[in-house]
Amino acid sequence: MIVRPYGTTPEGNAVKLYVLGDDKRLRAQIMTYGGTIVALEMPDRDRVRGNVILSLPSLAQYMGQDAYLGAMIGRYANRIGGASFTLGGSEYRVSRNEGVNCLHGGRDGFNKAVWQVLNAADTPEQRLTLRHLSPDGDQGFPGAVVLDVTYVVSGDTLRIEYHAQSDRPTVVNFTNHTYFNLSGGTSPHVLDHDITIAADCFLPVDGQFIPTGEMRDVAGTAFDFREPHAIGARINAHDEQLALALGYDHNFVLSPAACGELRFAARARDPRSGRVLEVHTSQPGLQFYSGNNLDGTLRGPNQEVYGRHAGFAFETQHFPDSPNRPAFPSTVLSPGEPFTSMTEYRFSVD
Repeated sequence: MIVRPYGTTPEGNAVKLYVLGDDKRLRAQIMTYGGTIVALEMPDRDRVRGNVILSLPSLAQYMGQDAYLGAMIGRYANRIGGASFTLGGSEYRVSRNEGVNCLHGGRDGFNKAVWQVLNAADTPEQRLTLRHLSPDGDQGFPGAVVLDVTYVVSGDTLRIEYHAQSDRPTVVNFTNHTYFNLSGGTSPHVLDHDITIAADCFLPVDGQFIPTGEMRDVAGTAFDFREPHAIGARINAHDEQLALALGYDHNFVLSPAACGELRFAARARDPRSGRVLEVHTSQPGLQFYSGNNLDGTLRGPNQEVYGRHAGFAFETQHFPDSPNRPAFPSTVLSPGEPFTSMTEYRFSVD
């Protein structure tokens, strides 16, 4: 494991970068600002290594962007409609940062914090555990929440383990917001990536990207990824949901799994490089986002332009707006009942 400085925030907080893995298989770079995954490098079918995620060249650029590249998201990933919810008979108004709604935890979410390093173990399974303490009232959310996130690199797998607890009833939803482009920087878009998602239903949204409450069958729609389809094959189909989001930005309802157990959620394959990504998770939902709002203002370490569809995200999570949707799986975290979840990103070459 390699540790090196990665800059200093305007407040004077030093940021460190940790490198897990090796130069033969998967290698991950993770910084303490935002718990952000800065790079994921792996070889293609010709053993040429490349970074398979969208990255930025400096701490300042990570701090200045709002696309959440590689960041850890909390307290509540995705959206809370009206930036409010009722819990235990009390109404809570949380930070509005997308119109009248709360997106990814509000204006100052977990992605903007410098996380504490709890443990960095240089073993055959290299492990890095980061902690963030979110005080009672942070962004309007009740309860003091402690979130520990552990990144484990083992062979060609990156595992992310989440463990959280609160001193008062609250709502939580955590995810990682890495954008993947399995071409390793050789293609400016991911429209030719083949995608599989193990979901029979997805959640339609309204004009503000808040779920309507319906769980819609994917059969016969452009959202049916039970068999592989290229991202771009149907992205311009005549569909009101695709028109609203300018592409895919929807939560897919994964098949049920035993509590805490991993099950297959999604697969992506780049036909040019042969790189394959499989996602296995204990979470009930997967937000598939096709990078619709990337507009070319962000550039990578080699000045590559991140335009629309330059990368895609597989965000394992609970459902958006669950605090206002009793029919959705509960996101309430109570004292004495820790939250745990796990997601694995398994890389290979066909």
